[in-house]
Amino acid sequence: MDLGLAGRRALVTGGSRGIGRAIVEALADEGATVAFCARSADGVEKAVAELSASGRAVRGAAVDVADGDALRSWVTSAGEELGGIDVVVANVSALAIPSSEENWEASFRTDVLGTVRLVEAAMPALEASDAAAIVTISSVSGREIDFAAGPYGTVKGAIVHYTQGLAHQLAGRVRANTVSPGNVYFPGGVWESIEANNPDLYAHALGLNPTGRMARPDEIARAVAFLASPAASFVSGTNLVVDGALTRGVQL
Repeated sequence: MDLGLAGRRALVTGGSRGIGRAIVEALADEGATVAFCARSADGVEKAVAELSASGRAVRGAAVDVADGDALRSWVTSAGEELGGIDVVVANVSALAIPSSEENWEASFRTDVLGTVRLVEAAMPALEASDAAAIVTISSVSGREIDFAAGPYGTVKGAIVHYTQGLAHQLAGRVRANTVSPGNVYFPGGVWESIEANNPDLYAHALGLNPTGRMARPDEIARAVAFLASPAASFVSGTNLVVDGALTRGVQL
């Protein structure tokens, strides 16, 4: 299937590693030009070098999405450099799980406001596109109660609500969808750290998935690429769960 992303222009937050890096790769492999940001300047530089060496059309910048002014400035400059914006993917999370006031604040600034500010800054360019799409990254922790039911799960649920509201408000102009991954394992990621430092939790989480494994970043990225593409032209307001049948609740 041709997703129709060739020549499209996409912005991805948190694109230097893990799921975000895989999303950048998936969009670029479909022919999109991708601008991404991440907090680490070294990480961005390394990712740009590796992705460009493989022939992918990418640009990177060091941006902390919790800094509203910096995020808005990046969206504006990236949109100007790309000549417009067709797709935005809000991927960054504070990954703040323990229930402390600091983590509640970090989750709101990074996950919620980082998503809202990205969308609002990109909206003028998106509304000028003939195939505009917003994709937000939530989590199965936003859909059901699990060990991350504090700040992380709460804000992930809020992101689904926000995105479905956008889909209704922007219907016919800009599509908006969410992807909710289950546990995703990759080098340097949170589950690799948990495997090393809390093997009981890792074994418990792994045992909950009937597939017997966790997802790979590319498996999440392909779902994002589809929802971001013109091939999904009549899909808006959905929360696509990609979890290998981990969750057991019925999504009505």
